[in-house]
Amino acid sequence: MGRLAQTDGLTEIQRDILATVREFVDKEIIPVATELEHKDEYPTAIVEGMKQLGLFGLTIPEEYGGLGESLLTYALVVEEIARGWMSVSGIVNTHFIVAHMINAHGTQEQKDYFLPKMAAGEIRGAFSMSEPGLGSDVAAISTKGVRDGDFYVLNGQKMWLTNGGTSTLVAVLCKTDEGGSTPYRNMTTFLIEKTAGFGPNPTVPGLTVPGKIEKMGYKGVDTTELVLQDVRIPADRVLGGVPGKGFYQMMDGVEVGRVNVAARGCGVARRAFELGITYAQQRSTFGKKIAEHQAIQFKLAEMATKVEAAHQMMVMAARKKDGGERNDLEAGMAKYLASEYCKEVVEDSFRIHGGYGFSKEYEIERLYREAPMLLIGEGTAEIQKMIVGRRLLEEYRIAE
Repeated sequence: MGRLAQTDGLTEIQRDILATVREFVDKEIIPVATELEHKDEYPTAIVEGMKQLGLFGLTIPEEYGGLGESLLTYALVVEEIARGWMSVSGIVNTHFIVAHMINAHGTQEQKDYFLPKMAAGEIRGAFSMSEPGLGSDVAAISTKGVRDGDFYVLNGQKMWLTNGGTSTLVAVLCKTDEGGSTPYRNMTTFLIEKTAGFGPNPTVPGLTVPGKIEKMGYKGVDTTELVLQDVRIPADRVLGGVPGKGFYQMMDGVEVGRVNVAARGCGVARRAFELGITYAQQRSTFGKKIAEHQAIQFKLAEMATKVEAAHQMMVMAARKKDGGERNDLEAGMAKYLASEYCKEVVEDSFRIHGGYGFSKEYEIERLYREAPMLLIGEGTAEIQKMIVGRRLLEEYRIAE
């Protein structure tokens, strides 16, 4: 396994979980990942295997049928899965965010109804905040929910839903004008149950998932739009039962999602390093293995240092959240560092492979197309730096 990206202080249960996941990744994901990715084929067999391992309920409390594990355990599991194929980690990420939001903010009825089914993988979640004209400016949200007796009527268009077609539960952020005087207090999260599939939804009149968005990388997992035309949702499916709290609920979900994206960056970077250092010991030029050339050794040293630094930053951010502390500073740093380092490590591994790295026969070609998604997922590098900068000014503000 090597000495990189090790985590001190894990319990025996955590080590057992990671060993099981690592074996699953090596046997069930890595051998088929590139073929499925090139076909843009949903990894049904892999998902069924993860359900059997209980991974969809990893962080859901035991009282609801989950394993009750920490954010750190989840992040380390995601790192292992992303090492095999980043798209698979995306399948569990949005599910985990929605489960976290329901557990942290939902009513008791919502927890009792959704969490046991989510733990078993019977209900799988998607997370919907972005819109075609929204980007990082959440205050510009235009999808609207209007109260109509015991229902809300939702209209609008959402964008960039990971698992938008395959999910059966979507947490959707809408503007409702019921919470307060600022835009951030006028947003509400709705829990919409639907049937998996594309096109007009047979169980939710007015809801349409048009189809998969074609992407450069991050294939296999479906990324979609979501169109809502006079969709009627019962008022008891407002997350937490009270309108106007959606922005803060979503930001809580995004905060743990940033740790997830950092973990994905760590996993992809580690796989790129593994591929690079292996290839360097197999390929010969000028009468010796390229690993014996000083230039390649320098590159490997830089790659390994970045893999290690990103991993430790990600672990720190997860432990902060698990300890009940505010972790937006650490999560922003971890997401920024891990995604940037992932891009650099993948590119260096690509360079080590030379012309073969450009061939679809080599795994690094897939990683090279996957890494850019991490630069924008759960907020761009610029957004992370803005968050980090503001928090630093809070921490180091001088007296006037």
